[in-house]
Amino acid sequence: MTMIGLEIHCQLTNLQSKLFCSCKANYREFEINENICPICMGLPGSLPRLNKEAVKKATIIAMALNCSTPEKIAFFRKNYFYPDLPKNFQITQLNIYGDTSVGGSGSIMIGDKKIRITRIQLEEDPGRLIYEGSSSKNQITLVDYNRAGTPLVEIVTEPDFETPKEVRDFLNILSDILENLGVADPSLEGAMRADANVSIKGGKKVEIKNIGSFHDLEKAVHFEITRQESLSSRDIPIMQETRHWDDRRKITVSSRSKEEELDYRYFLEGDIPWVKIDPQIQQQLKLEMPESISSKKERYVSKYNIPAQVADVLSSDKFYSDLFEKSHTEKTAKEIANIITTDLMGLVDTREKRESSKLTATHLKELAESIQSGQISRNSSKNALYEIVKTGKELSVIISELDLGNVSDASELTDIIKQIISEESQAVEQAKSNPQTINYLVGKVMQKTKGKADPTLTLNLLKKEIGIQ
Repeated sequence: MTMIGLEIHCQLTNLQSKLFCSCKANYREFEINENICPICMGLPGSLPRLNKEAVKKATIIAMALNCSTPEKIAFFRKNYFYPDLPKNFQITQLNIYGDTSVGGSGSIMIGDKKIRITRIQLEEDPGRLIYEGSSSKNQITLVDYNRAGTPLVEIVTEPDFETPKEVRDFLNILSDILENLGVADPSLEGAMRADANVSIKGGKKVEIKNIGSFHDLEKAVHFEITRQESLSSRDIPIMQETRHWDDRRKITVSSRSKEEELDYRYFLEGDIPWVKIDPQIQQQLKLEMPESISSKKERYVSKYNIPAQVADVLSSDKFYSDLFEKSHTEKTAKEIANIITTDLMGLVDTREKRESSKLTATHLKELAESIQSGQISRNSSKNALYEIVKTGKELSVIISELDLGNVSDASELTDIIKQIISEESQAVEQAKSNPQTINYLVGKVMQKTKGKADPTLTLNLLKKEIGIQ
Protein backbone atom coordinates (compact mmCIF):
# COMPACT_ATOMS: atom_id res chain seq x y z
CA MET A 1 0.00 0.00 0.00
CA THR A 2 1.31 3.46 -0.95
CA MET A 3 0.70 6.49 1.23
CA ILE A 4 1.44 10.00 -0.01
CA GLY A 5 0.99 13.23 1.91
CA LEU A 6 1.64 16.76 0.71
CA GLU A 7 2.95 20.01 2.14
CA ILE A 8 1.88 22.81 -0.19
CA HIS A 9 3.37 26.29 0.12
CA CYS A 10 1.31 29.04 -1.44
CA GLN A 11 2.35 32.69 -1.42
CA LEU A 12 -0.39 35.24 -0.79
CA THR A 13 0.65 37.12 -3.92
CA ASN A 14 -2.28 39.55 -3.93
CA LEU A 15 -1.18 41.25 -0.70
CA GLN A 16 0.64 44.57 -0.78
CA SER A 17 3.30 43.93 1.85
CA LYS A 18 5.28 41.14 3.49
CA LEU A 19 4.09 39.24 6.55
CA PHE A 20 5.98 41.17 9.23
CA CYS A 21 7.19 44.37 7.55
CA SER A 22 6.17 46.96 4.96
CA CYS A 23 8.42 45.67 2.15
CA LYS A 24 6.51 44.75 -1.01
CA ALA A 25 5.01 41.26 -1.19
CA ASN A 26 5.60 41.31 -4.95
CA TYR A 27 9.37 40.87 -4.81
CA ARG A 28 9.59 39.83 -8.47
CA GLU A 29 9.66 43.41 -9.75
CA PHE A 30 12.86 44.29 -7.84
CA GLU A 31 16.54 43.93 -8.52
CA ILE A 32 18.35 41.37 -6.33
CA ASN A 33 18.43 42.33 -2.61
CA GLU A 34 16.58 45.60 -3.26
CA ASN A 35 13.28 44.72 -1.53
CA ILE A 36 14.64 44.38 2.02
CA CYS A 37 14.59 46.20 5.37
CA PRO A 38 15.97 45.64 8.91
CA ILE A 39 12.95 43.50 9.84
CA CYS A 40 13.08 40.98 6.99
CA MET A 41 16.88 40.95 7.28
CA GLY A 42 16.60 40.09 10.99
CA LEU A 43 18.86 42.91 12.14
CA PRO A 44 19.30 43.38 15.92
CA GLY A 45 16.64 45.59 17.48
CA SER A 46 14.10 45.13 14.67
CA LEU A 47 10.63 43.86 15.61
CA PRO A 48 8.02 42.10 13.45
CA ARG A 49 4.55 43.57 12.98
CA LEU A 50 1.88 41.12 11.81
CA ASN A 51 0.10 41.84 8.52
CA LYS A 52 -3.61 41.87 9.41
CA GLU A 53 -4.70 41.29 5.81
CA ALA A 54 -2.54 38.17 5.60
CA VAL A 55 -4.43 36.67 8.56
CA LYS A 56 -7.72 37.44 6.82
CA LYS A 57 -6.64 35.89 3.51
CA ALA A 58 -5.32 32.78 5.25
CA THR A 59 -8.60 32.47 7.17
CA ILE A 60 -10.55 32.68 3.89
CA ILE A 61 -8.43 29.82 2.49
CA ALA A 62 -9.16 27.75 5.61
CA MET A 63 -12.89 28.34 5.22
CA ALA A 64 -12.83 27.44 1.52
CA LEU A 65 -11.10 24.14 2.35
CA ASN A 66 -13.73 23.32 4.98
CA CYS A 67 -11.21 23.71 7.80
CA SER A 68 -12.01 24.62 11.38
CA THR A 69 -10.97 28.18 12.25
CA PRO A 70 -9.92 28.86 15.87
CA GLU A 71 -10.71 32.07 17.71
CA LYS A 72 -7.07 32.50 18.77
CA ILE A 73 -3.89 31.84 16.80
CA ALA A 74 -0.24 31.88 17.85
CA PHE A 75 3.13 32.17 16.14
CA PHE A 76 6.28 30.18 16.91
CA ARG A 77 9.97 30.34 16.13
CA LYS A 78 11.20 27.39 14.08
CA ASN A 79 14.95 27.35 14.69
CA TYR A 80 17.38 26.20 12.05
CA PHE A 81 20.34 27.53 10.16
CA TYR A 82 19.70 28.18 6.52
CA PRO A 83 21.40 31.00 4.63
CA ASP A 84 18.13 32.13 3.04
CA LEU A 85 16.59 33.25 6.37
CA PRO A 86 18.96 35.76 7.96
CA LYS A 87 17.32 35.56 11.41
CA ASN A 88 18.31 31.87 11.66
CA PHE A 89 14.71 31.06 12.54
CA GLN A 90 11.39 31.13 10.73
CA ILE A 91 8.24 32.63 12.22
CA THR A 92 5.53 30.05 11.61
CA GLN A 93 2.65 28.28 13.39
CA LEU A 94 2.35 25.01 15.28
CA ASN A 95 -0.47 23.26 17.10
CA ILE A 96 1.20 22.78 20.49
CA TYR A 97 -1.48 24.46 22.62
CA GLY A 98 -4.45 22.97 20.80
CA ASP A 99 -5.52 24.23 17.35
CA THR A 100 -3.72 27.56 17.20
CA SER A 101 -2.84 27.57 13.48
CA VAL A 102 -5.04 29.64 11.19
CA GLY A 103 -6.82 26.50 9.95
CA GLY A 104 -7.52 23.13 11.54
CA SER A 105 -8.72 19.88 9.97
CA GLY A 106 -10.61 20.13 6.68
CA SER A 107 -10.96 18.37 3.31
CA ILE A 108 -11.09 18.61 -0.49
CA MET A 109 -12.88 16.16 -2.77
CA ILE A 110 -11.16 14.67 -5.82
CA GLY A 111 -14.09 13.14 -7.63
CA ASP A 112 -15.57 10.76 -5.05
CA LYS A 113 -12.45 10.66 -2.88
CA LYS A 114 -11.97 12.86 0.18
CA ILE A 115 -8.48 14.22 0.83
CA ARG A 116 -8.12 15.32 4.43
CA ILE A 117 -6.38 18.56 5.34
CA THR A 118 -4.38 18.30 8.57
CA ARG A 119 -3.82 22.02 9.14
CA ILE A 120 -3.18 25.34 7.46
CA GLN A 121 -0.50 27.60 8.85
CA LEU A 122 0.64 31.13 8.08
CA GLU A 123 4.37 31.72 7.87
CA GLU A 124 7.10 33.71 6.16
CA ASP A 125 8.79 32.53 3.00
CA PRO A 126 12.61 32.30 3.09
CA GLY A 127 14.85 34.03 0.57
CA ARG A 128 16.01 32.47 -2.66
CA LEU A 129 19.29 30.64 -3.26
CA ILE A 130 20.98 31.19 -6.61
CA TYR A 131 23.62 28.74 -7.79
CA GLU A 132 26.31 29.91 -10.18
CA GLY A 133 29.12 27.97 -11.77
CA SER A 134 29.48 25.48 -14.60
CA SER A 135 30.24 22.48 -12.39
CA SER A 136 30.16 21.34 -8.75
CA LYS A 137 33.86 22.16 -8.40
CA ASN A 138 33.51 25.86 -9.10
CA GLN A 139 29.85 26.35 -8.09
CA ILE A 140 29.04 29.14 -5.65
CA THR A 141 25.79 29.87 -3.81
CA LEU A 142 24.35 33.39 -3.75
CA VAL A 143 21.36 34.60 -1.74
CA ASP A 144 18.59 36.95 -2.84
CA TYR A 145 16.67 38.13 0.24
CA ASN A 146 13.90 39.93 -1.68
CA ARG A 147 11.53 36.99 -1.07
CA ALA A 148 12.36 36.63 2.65
CA GLY A 149 9.27 37.46 4.70
CA THR A 150 6.75 37.06 1.86
CA PRO A 151 3.37 35.88 3.30
CA LEU A 152 3.04 32.14 2.81
CA VAL A 153 0.29 29.66 3.61
CA GLU A 154 1.37 26.06 4.18
CA ILE A 155 -1.36 23.49 3.60
CA VAL A 156 -0.55 20.07 5.09
CA THR A 157 -2.57 17.00 4.06
CA GLU A 158 -3.01 13.58 5.56
CA PRO A 159 -1.32 10.72 3.61
CA ASP A 160 -4.54 10.01 1.69
CA PHE A 161 -3.08 9.88 -1.83
CA GLU A 162 -2.35 6.50 -3.36
CA THR A 163 -1.17 7.44 -6.86
CA PRO A 164 0.86 10.24 -8.47
CA LYS A 165 -2.16 11.14 -10.61
CA GLU A 166 -4.26 11.83 -7.51
CA VAL A 167 -1.51 14.18 -6.33
CA ARG A 168 -1.55 16.07 -9.64
CA ASP A 169 -5.36 16.28 -9.73
CA PHE A 170 -5.47 17.58 -6.15
CA LEU A 171 -2.91 20.31 -6.84
CA ASN A 172 -4.78 21.44 -9.96
CA ILE A 173 -8.04 21.68 -7.99
CA LEU A 174 -6.34 23.50 -5.11
CA SER A 175 -4.66 25.93 -7.51
CA ASP A 176 -8.04 26.76 -9.09
CA ILE A 177 -9.62 27.30 -5.65
CA LEU A 178 -6.85 29.68 -4.50
CA GLU A 179 -7.04 31.69 -7.71
CA ASN A 180 -10.84 31.85 -7.56
CA LEU A 181 -10.65 33.18 -3.98
CA GLY A 182 -8.53 36.09 -5.21
CA VAL A 183 -5.84 35.45 -2.57
CA ALA A 184 -3.07 34.29 -4.90
CA ASP A 185 -1.92 33.87 -8.47
CA PRO A 186 -0.51 30.31 -8.57
CA SER A 187 0.77 30.82 -12.13
CA LEU A 188 3.53 33.17 -10.93
CA GLU A 189 6.98 31.59 -10.76
CA GLY A 190 7.51 30.07 -7.30
CA ALA A 191 4.08 31.17 -6.03
CA MET A 192 2.88 27.63 -5.37
CA ARG A 193 5.29 24.85 -4.44
CA ALA A 194 4.77 21.41 -2.98
CA ASP A 195 6.79 18.77 -1.14
CA ALA A 196 5.66 15.16 -0.98
CA ASN A 197 5.99 12.58 1.82
CA VAL A 198 6.01 9.09 0.34
CA SER A 199 5.99 5.71 2.05
CA ILE A 200 5.02 2.17 1.17
CA LYS A 201 3.73 -0.45 3.57
CA GLY A 202 6.40 -1.37 6.09
CA GLY A 203 8.72 1.45 5.06
CA LYS A 204 9.64 4.80 6.58
CA LYS A 205 8.51 8.18 5.32
CA VAL A 206 10.66 9.93 2.70
CA GLU A 207 10.21 13.62 1.96
CA ILE A 208 10.82 14.89 -1.58
CA LYS A 209 11.73 18.57 -1.88
CA ASN A 210 12.99 21.04 -4.46
CA ILE A 211 10.32 20.30 -7.07
CA GLY A 212 9.69 23.03 -9.63
CA SER A 213 6.25 22.14 -11.02
CA PHE A 214 3.18 19.95 -10.53
CA HIS A 215 4.27 17.93 -13.57
CA ASP A 216 7.67 17.27 -12.01
CA LEU A 217 6.08 16.44 -8.65
CA GLU A 218 3.96 13.76 -10.30
CA LYS A 219 7.09 12.26 -11.90
CA ALA A 220 9.10 12.54 -8.66
CA VAL A 221 6.43 10.70 -6.66
CA HIS A 222 6.22 7.99 -9.32
CA PHE A 223 10.00 7.52 -9.25
CA GLU A 224 10.10 7.44 -5.43
CA ILE A 225 7.37 4.79 -5.22
CA THR A 226 9.28 2.65 -7.72
CA ARG A 227 12.56 3.17 -5.82
CA GLN A 228 11.04 2.20 -2.47
CA GLU A 229 9.28 -0.85 -3.92
CA SER A 230 12.58 -1.96 -5.46
CA LEU A 231 14.38 -1.64 -2.10
CA SER A 232 11.59 -3.46 -0.27
CA SER A 233 11.62 -6.37 -2.73
CA ARG A 234 15.33 -6.87 -1.94
CA ASP A 235 14.83 -6.53 1.83
CA ILE A 236 16.87 -3.32 1.92
CA PRO A 237 15.66 -0.95 4.66
CA ILE A 238 14.08 2.33 3.54
CA MET A 239 15.70 5.21 5.42
CA GLN A 240 13.71 8.16 6.75
CA GLU A 241 15.31 11.03 4.87
CA THR A 242 14.83 14.12 2.74
CA ARG A 243 15.48 13.68 -0.98
CA HIS A 244 15.67 16.27 -3.74
CA TRP A 245 14.35 15.95 -7.27
CA ASP A 246 17.12 16.01 -9.88
CA ASP A 247 15.32 17.48 -12.88
CA ARG A 248 18.17 16.71 -15.27
CA ARG A 249 18.40 12.99 -14.45
CA LYS A 250 14.71 12.64 -13.49
CA ILE A 251 15.49 10.88 -10.20
CA THR A 252 15.30 11.66 -6.49
CA VAL A 253 18.64 12.15 -4.74
CA SER A 254 19.38 11.80 -1.03
CA SER A 255 19.91 15.18 0.64
CA ARG A 256 19.92 14.71 4.41
CA SER A 257 18.34 12.72 7.21
CA LYS A 258 14.79 13.85 7.92
CA GLU A 259 14.43 16.29 10.80
CA GLU A 260 11.89 15.70 13.56
CA GLU A 261 9.86 18.51 15.12
CA LEU A 262 12.08 18.36 18.23
CA ASP A 263 15.09 19.25 16.09
CA TYR A 264 13.58 22.64 15.33
CA ARG A 265 13.27 23.66 19.02
CA TYR A 266 9.93 25.40 18.53
CA PHE A 267 8.93 28.04 21.06
CA LEU A 268 6.38 30.85 21.14
CA GLU A 269 7.38 33.98 19.24
CA GLY A 270 7.74 36.53 22.02
CA ASP A 271 7.49 39.55 19.74
CA ILE A 272 4.02 38.64 18.39
CA PRO A 273 1.20 38.24 20.92
CA TRP A 274 -1.61 35.75 20.53
CA VAL A 275 -4.07 36.96 17.90
CA LYS A 276 -7.81 36.82 18.57
CA ILE A 277 -10.02 36.38 15.52
CA ASP A 278 -13.49 37.54 16.49
CA PRO A 279 -16.32 35.21 15.32
CA GLN A 280 -18.05 38.25 13.79
CA ILE A 281 -14.98 38.90 11.63
CA GLN A 282 -14.99 35.27 10.55
CA GLN A 283 -18.66 35.56 9.64
CA GLN A 284 -17.99 38.75 7.66
CA LEU A 285 -15.13 37.08 5.78
CA LYS A 286 -17.43 34.18 4.93
CA LEU A 287 -19.99 36.60 3.48
CA GLU A 288 -17.30 38.35 1.42
CA MET A 289 -15.93 35.15 -0.09
CA PRO A 290 -16.43 34.87 -3.87
CA GLU A 291 -18.78 32.26 -5.30
CA SER A 292 -17.19 28.82 -5.22
CA ILE A 293 -16.18 27.00 -8.39
CA SER A 294 -18.73 24.23 -7.79
CA SER A 295 -21.51 26.80 -7.34
CA LYS A 296 -20.53 28.59 -10.55
CA LYS A 297 -20.56 25.34 -12.49
CA GLU A 298 -23.98 24.41 -11.16
CA ARG A 299 -25.34 27.88 -12.04
CA TYR A 300 -23.92 27.81 -15.56
CA VAL A 301 -25.55 24.44 -16.22
CA SER A 302 -28.94 25.12 -14.61
CA LYS A 303 -29.44 28.76 -15.60
CA TYR A 304 -27.83 28.91 -19.04
CA ASN A 305 -28.05 25.26 -20.14
CA ILE A 306 -24.29 25.16 -20.76
CA PRO A 307 -23.00 21.56 -21.09
CA ALA A 308 -21.47 20.28 -17.85
CA GLN A 309 -18.05 19.69 -19.40
CA VAL A 310 -17.91 23.24 -20.78
CA ALA A 311 -19.19 24.68 -17.49
CA ASP A 312 -16.49 22.76 -15.61
CA VAL A 313 -13.70 24.24 -17.75
CA LEU A 314 -15.21 27.73 -17.66
CA SER A 315 -15.79 27.90 -13.91
CA SER A 316 -12.40 26.44 -12.94
CA ASP A 317 -10.30 29.27 -14.39
CA LYS A 318 -10.79 32.70 -12.83
CA PHE A 319 -9.57 34.56 -15.93
CA TYR A 320 -12.17 32.92 -18.18
CA SER A 321 -15.02 32.91 -15.66
CA ASP A 322 -14.47 36.64 -14.98
CA LEU A 323 -14.60 37.33 -18.72
CA PHE A 324 -17.79 35.29 -19.00
CA GLU A 325 -19.46 37.08 -16.08
CA LYS A 326 -18.67 40.52 -17.52
CA SER A 327 -19.69 39.79 -21.10
CA HIS A 328 -22.70 37.47 -21.16
CA THR A 329 -26.41 38.09 -21.19
CA GLU A 330 -28.98 35.34 -20.73
CA LYS A 331 -29.38 35.21 -24.51
CA THR A 332 -25.66 35.08 -25.36
CA ALA A 333 -24.35 33.03 -22.40
CA LYS A 334 -24.13 29.71 -24.23
CA GLU A 335 -22.51 31.29 -27.30
CA ILE A 336 -19.92 33.16 -25.22
CA ALA A 337 -19.10 30.02 -23.22
CA ASN A 338 -18.54 28.24 -26.53
CA ILE A 339 -16.29 31.03 -27.89
CA ILE A 340 -14.18 31.04 -24.71
CA THR A 341 -13.69 27.29 -24.36
CA THR A 342 -13.43 26.44 -28.08
CA ASP A 343 -11.51 29.40 -29.52
CA LEU A 344 -10.14 31.82 -26.93
CA MET A 345 -8.33 29.26 -24.75
CA GLY A 346 -6.09 28.36 -27.67
CA LEU A 347 -5.16 32.01 -28.23
CA VAL A 348 -4.33 33.00 -24.63
CA ASP A 349 -3.01 29.77 -23.15
CA THR A 350 -0.13 31.35 -21.24
CA ARG A 351 0.19 34.12 -18.69
CA GLU A 352 2.18 36.26 -21.13
CA LYS A 353 -0.48 35.93 -23.86
CA ARG A 354 -3.25 36.86 -21.41
CA GLU A 355 -1.38 39.97 -20.30
CA SER A 356 -0.74 41.11 -23.89
CA SER A 357 -4.29 40.32 -25.10
CA LYS A 358 -6.37 43.36 -26.18
CA LEU A 359 -9.67 41.48 -25.78
CA THR A 360 -12.36 43.03 -23.59
CA ALA A 361 -15.72 41.80 -22.32
CA THR A 362 -17.39 44.20 -24.77
CA HIS A 363 -15.59 42.52 -27.67
CA LEU A 364 -16.88 39.11 -26.57
CA LYS A 365 -20.44 40.38 -26.16
CA GLU A 366 -20.46 41.97 -29.63
CA LEU A 367 -18.92 38.87 -31.23
CA ALA A 368 -21.57 36.58 -29.74
CA GLU A 369 -24.38 38.92 -30.79
CA SER A 370 -22.99 39.14 -34.34
CA ILE A 371 -22.90 35.34 -34.62
CA GLN A 372 -26.45 35.00 -33.34
CA SER A 373 -27.78 37.74 -35.65
CA GLY A 374 -26.14 36.15 -38.69
CA GLN A 375 -23.85 39.12 -39.36
CA ILE A 376 -20.80 36.86 -39.14
CA SER A 377 -20.45 33.09 -39.40
CA ARG A 378 -19.08 30.92 -36.62
CA ASN A 379 -16.13 30.07 -38.83
CA SER A 380 -15.33 33.73 -39.62
CA SER A 381 -15.66 34.63 -35.96
CA LYS A 382 -12.46 32.69 -35.25
CA ASN A 383 -10.52 35.03 -37.54
CA ALA A 384 -12.21 38.05 -35.96
CA LEU A 385 -11.34 36.86 -32.45
CA TYR A 386 -7.70 36.40 -33.41
CA GLU A 387 -7.54 40.00 -34.69
CA ILE A 388 -9.32 41.34 -31.60
CA VAL A 389 -6.86 39.61 -29.25
CA LYS A 390 -3.93 40.92 -31.29
CA THR A 391 -5.08 44.49 -32.04
CA GLY A 392 -8.06 45.34 -29.81
CA LYS A 393 -9.88 46.91 -32.79
CA GLU A 394 -13.66 47.16 -32.78
CA LEU A 395 -15.45 44.15 -34.24
CA SER A 396 -17.19 46.22 -36.95
CA VAL A 397 -13.82 47.53 -38.16
CA ILE A 398 -12.32 44.03 -38.29
CA ILE A 399 -15.33 42.64 -40.20
CA SER A 400 -14.98 45.43 -42.74
CA GLU A 401 -11.19 45.25 -43.09
CA LEU A 402 -11.05 41.47 -43.47
CA ASP A 403 -14.34 41.16 -45.35
CA LEU A 404 -15.70 38.69 -42.82
CA GLY A 405 -19.38 39.58 -43.08
CA ASN A 406 -21.83 36.80 -43.94
CA VAL A 407 -22.96 36.28 -47.49
CA SER A 408 -26.68 36.62 -46.82
CA ASP A 409 -27.91 37.93 -50.17
CA ALA A 410 -30.27 35.26 -51.52
CA SER A 411 -29.55 35.90 -55.19
CA GLU A 412 -25.77 35.82 -54.67
CA LEU A 413 -26.05 32.59 -52.68
CA THR A 414 -28.37 31.06 -55.26
CA ASP A 415 -25.79 31.60 -58.02
CA ILE A 416 -23.13 29.87 -55.89
CA ILE A 417 -25.49 27.02 -55.02
CA LYS A 418 -26.35 26.42 -58.70
CA GLN A 419 -22.64 26.19 -59.44
CA ILE A 420 -22.16 23.62 -56.62
CA ILE A 421 -25.17 21.58 -57.83
CA SER A 422 -23.61 21.47 -61.30
CA GLU A 423 -20.26 20.33 -59.93
CA GLU A 424 -21.65 17.81 -57.42
CA SER A 425 -24.40 16.04 -59.37
CA GLN A 426 -23.78 12.68 -57.64
CA ALA A 427 -24.10 14.23 -54.17
CA VAL A 428 -27.28 16.01 -55.28
CA GLU A 429 -28.89 12.70 -56.29
CA GLN A 430 -27.88 11.17 -52.94
CA ALA A 431 -29.39 14.13 -51.08
CA LYS A 432 -32.75 13.54 -52.79
CA SER A 433 -32.94 10.01 -51.36
CA ASN A 434 -31.06 10.72 -48.13
CA PRO A 435 -31.62 14.33 -46.91
CA GLN A 436 -28.83 13.97 -44.32
CA THR A 437 -26.19 14.10 -47.06
CA ILE A 438 -27.23 17.65 -47.94
CA ASN A 439 -24.78 18.76 -45.22
CA TYR A 440 -21.99 17.82 -47.64
CA LEU A 441 -23.35 20.35 -50.12
CA VAL A 442 -23.70 22.98 -47.41
CA GLY A 443 -20.01 22.41 -46.65
CA LYS A 444 -19.14 22.93 -50.31
CA VAL A 445 -20.98 26.26 -50.32
CA MET A 446 -19.14 27.26 -47.14
CA GLN A 447 -15.87 26.31 -48.81
CA LYS A 448 -16.69 28.39 -51.89
CA THR A 449 -17.62 31.43 -49.76
CA LYS A 450 -14.67 30.96 -47.36
CA GLY A 451 -17.06 30.21 -44.49
CA LYS A 452 -19.08 33.41 -44.94
CA ALA A 453 -22.36 31.96 -46.21
CA ASP A 454 -25.32 32.26 -43.86
CA PRO A 455 -25.74 28.58 -42.89
CA THR A 456 -29.51 28.67 -42.34
CA LEU A 457 -30.20 30.53 -45.57
CA THR A 458 -27.79 28.25 -47.45
CA LEU A 459 -29.61 25.13 -46.26
CA ASN A 460 -33.03 26.48 -47.17
CA LEU A 461 -31.90 27.60 -50.64
CA LEU A 462 -30.20 24.26 -51.28
CA LYS A 463 -33.37 22.35 -50.39
CA LYS A 464 -35.38 24.61 -52.67
CA GLU A 465 -33.00 24.19 -55.64
CA ILE A 466 -32.74 20.41 -55.21
CA GLY A 467 -36.45 20.05 -54.58
CA ILE A 468 -36.52 18.41 -51.15
CA GLN A 469 -38.42 19.35 -48.03
